[in-house]
Amino acid sequence: MEMLLSTKGITICLFFVVLSLAAAIEIPLSVSQLPTITEQSHTQVAYPFDEDFTIKCEARGNPQPTFNWTKDGKPFDLSSDPRIVTSNNSGTFVIQNRGIINNFQGKYRCFASNVLGTAMSEEIELIVPSVPKFPKEKIEPLDVEHGDSVILHCNPPKGIPPLHIYWMNIDLQHIPQDERVSMSLKGDLYFANVEESDSRSDYCCFAAFPRLRTIVQKMPMTLRVSRLKHANDSGSPNAAVTKANFIKERKPKLLIPPESAGVSSSVTVIKGGVLLLECIAEGLPTPHLSWVKVTGNMPKDEPETENFGKILKIDQVTAADEGTYQCTASNPMGRARHEFNVHVEEPPQWLKKPEGGVYSVGTNLVLLCEAIGNPEPSIQWKLNGMPIDGRTFRGRISTREISLTNLQLQDSAVFQCEASNKHGTILASANVNVLNIAPLILTSDGENYATVVGYSAFLHCDIFASPAADVGWTKDDSIEPLSAFRYELNKNGTLEIRDTKKEDSGSYACWAANSVGKRAITANLDIRDATKLVVTPKNPRVLKSHSVLLKCQAEYDSHLKHSFKLSWRKDGDELPVNSTEGGRIVLDRDTLFISSVLLEDQGVYMCVASTALDTAKAEVQLIVLDVPDPPEDLQLSENQNRSVRLSWKAGASHNSPVNESIIEFEENHWEPGRWQELSRVPGDDTTALLSLAPYVNYQFRVVSVNAVGRSQPSKPSLRYATPPAAPDKNPENIRVEASEPNEMVMKWEPLKPMERNGPGLEYKVSWRQRGVETDWNEELVKKHSLSVRNVPTFVPYEIKVQAVNNLGSGPEPNITIGYSGEDVPDAAPSGVSVEVVNSTLVKVFWFGIPRDRVRGHLRGYKVSWWKTKSMLDGKRHHPEKHFLTFVGDRNYGMIPGLEPFSEFRLTVLAFNSRGDGPESSPVVFETPEGVPEQPRFLRILNFDQDSVTLSWGLPKKANGHLTGYILQYQIINETHEVGPVSDVSITNRSTLSWRLAGLSPSTKYKFYAKACTAKGCGKAATEEGLTLAQGTYAGIYDGISTQGWFIGLMCAIALLTLLLLTICFVRRNKGGKYSVKEKEDLHPDPEAQSIKDEIFGEYSDSDEKPLKGSLQSLNGDIKATGSADSLVDYGEGEHGMFNEDGSFIGAYSGSKEKGSVESTGSSTATFPLHA
Repeated sequence: MEMLLSTKGITICLFFVVLSLAAAIEIPLSVSQLPTITEQSHTQVAYPFDEDFTIKCEARGNPQPTFNWTKDGKPFDLSSDPRIVTSNNSGTFVIQNRGIINNFQGKYRCFASNVLGTAMSEEIELIVPSVPKFPKEKIEPLDVEHGDSVILHCNPPKGIPPLHIYWMNIDLQHIPQDERVSMSLKGDLYFANVEESDSRSDYCCFAAFPRLRTIVQKMPMTLRVSRLKHANDSGSPNAAVTKANFIKERKPKLLIPPESAGVSSSVTVIKGGVLLLECIAEGLPTPHLSWVKVTGNMPKDEPETENFGKILKIDQVTAADEGTYQCTASNPMGRARHEFNVHVEEPPQWLKKPEGGVYSVGTNLVLLCEAIGNPEPSIQWKLNGMPIDGRTFRGRISTREISLTNLQLQDSAVFQCEASNKHGTILASANVNVLNIAPLILTSDGENYATVVGYSAFLHCDIFASPAADVGWTKDDSIEPLSAFRYELNKNGTLEIRDTKKEDSGSYACWAANSVGKRAITANLDIRDATKLVVTPKNPRVLKSHSVLLKCQAEYDSHLKHSFKLSWRKDGDELPVNSTEGGRIVLDRDTLFISSVLLEDQGVYMCVASTALDTAKAEVQLIVLDVPDPPEDLQLSENQNRSVRLSWKAGASHNSPVNESIIEFEENHWEPGRWQELSRVPGDDTTALLSLAPYVNYQFRVVSVNAVGRSQPSKPSLRYATPPAAPDKNPENIRVEASEPNEMVMKWEPLKPMERNGPGLEYKVSWRQRGVETDWNEELVKKHSLSVRNVPTFVPYEIKVQAVNNLGSGPEPNITIGYSGEDVPDAAPSGVSVEVVNSTLVKVFWFGIPRDRVRGHLRGYKVSWWKTKSMLDGKRHHPEKHFLTFVGDRNYGMIPGLEPFSEFRLTVLAFNSRGDGPESSPVVFETPEGVPEQPRFLRILNFDQDSVTLSWGLPKKANGHLTGYILQYQIINETHEVGPVSDVSITNRSTLSWRLAGLSPSTKYKFYAKACTAKGCGKAATEEGLTLAQGTYAGIYDGISTQGWFIGLMCAIALLTLLLLTICFVRRNKGGKYSVKEKEDLHPDPEAQSIKDEIFGEYSDSDEKPLKGSLQSLNGDIKATGSADSLVDYGEGEHGMFNEDGSFIGAYSGSKEKGSVESTGSSTATFPLHA
């Protein structure tokens, strides 16, 4: 090798190993070698149903071995029978199943030979079974007396084990077996004593040979059982039997083992086999069998027995089972015993087997052969299949060892060691190949290897050489030695590079040399990037029935793209690529989607990425959250009259700890089937002491709760009934209700069913007039009310209600004060006066009625008012009553929403729960003038470049004498910016149009028109318009107002309006109902602001139905507004309007400006009090 390297001019420091090949590598077939048996048959059975039987023997060697056979130790010529078929270069032969083949039965041995030596197989036994048959024989009937013992012999034919024996009748019904009648291991049927019922003529023994697929039957046997002759004089058959039994009674006698065997016998069993010891006894009464081990202990506390205790069975026998066993048969008449001395033996087993190998010339050889067994096996050495003759053998030979020194080529041979005892023979062969050849490198030259960064690389250099060769590796012609830290040369010549790096890529050379010659090969190594995986999300927690998506992100070397594969596993088992469970689990390359997650989906999911060079794995733990499983095994303990302890076992929490357990109960008396909550306990607790009510038949169940939700309820516990007891409490919410003045109805909340505590629940009601009576009036009732008549009107009573049942009374009840029936007040308020606050608001004062005139609980006062005439035109009005209710004991109230400049009348009355008292005498008052409502309309009649003509209508309500109008206008634009407001005052109240001049051309204006009284001006009507540009005419009414047809249309509309007003006036004078209160805008006035915190009552029209079809304002411009916006500022109340017959006809209305009052009559309303 050094010479070879020196030709390259390089000196490289290499590490070498001496490759020992004695037993490390198989000899290449190209090298001369001894024969080696590679395959052989073992025990073979020639079943009659098989077409042929193959006996195998294959061997390898160089030169190609030839084969010879022996049968029963004698040469066997395979060509001696045409039924034997052989193959070239093989020792295997086939025997065709034709004709009689019994002569093929025997023990065969195969010999494979070439010029170097002979290999020998183990013995191969061929068994040719005959078809088992029972002999045809005539079996004489067996006549016995009652109580005798009998043996029916089977004597089955020989056949291939296993053998199964059955005793049946001619109808194939099994003969019943027990302690009295049983079958022995050999198949005989034993009767410890016979009975007359044992008589039959069809006792048949069947022998089954499963491996031969054969069942054979013995001829039927007849057994006749008769009574004793001297017992026939008895008059009764039963008495005769009894007498016979008495005469036949005897102590046990062993039939197996027979008496001839003595009191003991020896049994040999093979180690690892099954020990069966059998004792069968006869006697009357039937003996009972028992077993003990005299020396040592039984393998088990309870020995395993079969056949009704008659067979002792020990499986897998060991040396510890050796010893003396005793069986005892006993009945009342005595005992019989037998001892079995059990010896455990074993066939030969190897301790050391001779090992062959490749040896170089001049070396030494030592072969060892040691075996154990019981009896101790004998050792025999053979050379090339023949016994060694110590006289001619040049080496040393002993029982356990053979040695040779200075081996030469001609010493090559096959050595055989055979160990034998009576239980078997074992064979071991050792091929000693003495060779002298130059190294053979079995690995191909120029092999390409690849691995990934971080993995180990293995560059192979399989070498065969004798003598052993020196082996080394170099890299890329480098003079640097290979580092011993990461580079390791294995014994078979393979170079292992651990923890590879990119720089390990390159060309490597393997060198081998011995004293005969030298060889070398090269190998190329590529280092690829390692595959990396990440699975997201990491360890997800998913609610059951929800979905989860797992994604596997992979990085791998681009050179490995074509071999890259991705798969998913769950708990180690690979998931199929196609969707599973009807599409619930879907694998799509790097994603795993699970919809409607189930509990069984929980587990470890692993993404596995594999390439031609490496495998990467990443896993996540999928945790499925669900409600807990229901609790189980509910138990009741610590039973008391008023309590019981409930315990349970918690169900699986499904990865979300149980927060609490809810205990529910159901009782089967009052509400059977309805479960109610009784108690709650923290999640860790599985027991609770439950407080119970008397006289309830409980059953309980438990519901577990975790963060996901509630479990299903557990199965109910057993029922638990508590004994009855007296009531623990009395009724509550005791009150007095009465519909008549001289009546008192006492009511209370009845006890709940669970509060009754026992049967016969009644209520003991006690009452007396407070401060008048000293003795209690009492009455027992079953209902939860009691009516008492002929009592004074509205006087206080002391009342008690006590619960009573069959077991006693409840606790002493508390006294409740109640009043007898009320009557309406019989007096009216006095001193009624009115203070006018402003044009729509007045304050009413009065003196309340005396307490004794209320005749009940004072609920409050009602103020009623109605308009009598208008101060503007002096016209009288039909009285349309309105009222406000003021709750409580008070002496004033605010009346809002009045019409300005009108005359009203007002009364006050007191009311209680029974009804209204008499009204006070009417008080007359007048409201001052107010500001008018806005004009009915504002229109632009004509536009010009610098002027506009406006027209407006009268206000809806003048609320006083009109003094004139105020017109206002200002410039507006599209950006909502406005100019200053200009005013024009019109003092002539009859003027309803006006021309405004001095306007800018082509400018947008907003116009306002307000009506005024001496009180002030009202809300403005508005309109917008655009003046004309210079030289043009445009506008809302441009070119229309000057047309004749337009003037005619306006006149027609005016006439129609006048006609409608006349019709309305006529209908009203005839009593028709129409709206008398339109929407009005009220400006705030200082007087109203000063009383904004005053208290109002409840305002209402009446309880009559509203008028259907009431007329609205004639021009239809009025929009309804809600009353609550302004009235809530003052107080609670209902308000509406009434005509003279009390029907509701209209509504108050007003602006929503601060301080104004606005109302509609669509419904009654209640306003909060600001007292």
